[in-house]
Amino acid sequence: MNKLIFSAFVILFASSCSNSVRQPKLFNGTTLDGWYAYVQGEKHEDASTIFNVTDSMIRMNGERPGYLMSNQSYSNFELTLDYKWNTEPKYQRGKGKKNSGVMYQVPDVADKLWPAGIQYQIKEGATGDFVLLDSVTLEVRGQRNLPGKSVVIPRLSENEKTVGEWNQLTIKSYKGTCSQYLNGKLVNEGTKSSSLAGRILLQYEGSPIDFRRLIIKKL
Repeated sequence: MNKLIFSAFVILFASSCSNSVRQPKLFNGTTLDGWYAYVQGEKHEDASTIFNVTDSMIRMNGERPGYLMSNQSYSNFELTLDYKWNTEPKYQRGKGKKNSGVMYQVPDVADKLWPAGIQYQIKEGATGDFVLLDSVTLEVRGQRNLPGKSVVIPRLSENEKTVGEWNQLTIKSYKGTCSQYLNGKLVNEGTKSSSLAGRILLQYEGSPIDFRRLIIKKL
């Protein structure tokens, strides 16, 4: 192999390796660029006025419920992120079960609590449930739900770690099939979704929660 061919091979190999490692991030680890915030009738294009970033984590806490919404819409994707309940005493609020969620395939409609879409429920004792909002329907285990304001379809099994530990959540959405994983285990799955594309939304429902390592890739 002459030097020219060898050099070309090395460049192609390095490029291939680099592309396989690089994955698009929804969160850059330092700012909330690419997101806006919404709380009780108020939209904030500068999301950092409502939620903050510390130590490469999105930290969601405060007195008012709301959310972070991605500026970009997605279809046929795999989303992976880590979440952890924030147990620092200064952020604690409420005595009920800790509750949050990740919504996906949220259409570009007027903001409200809560918009249409599919929610991956994050809740003590219920993490992995589907919550179908504003008439979204899905066929789960051979049965399609009736349209409703908020329809809960229970998870197949539990796999959430102890409060205060990091959990990895994965959502795969491909041509109407929605699969939800928790710490590597399939916990819910549905097909023939009535919602096929839309934005990503991180919920804050009064339970302090941290998110990190948000990565999304095209399927």
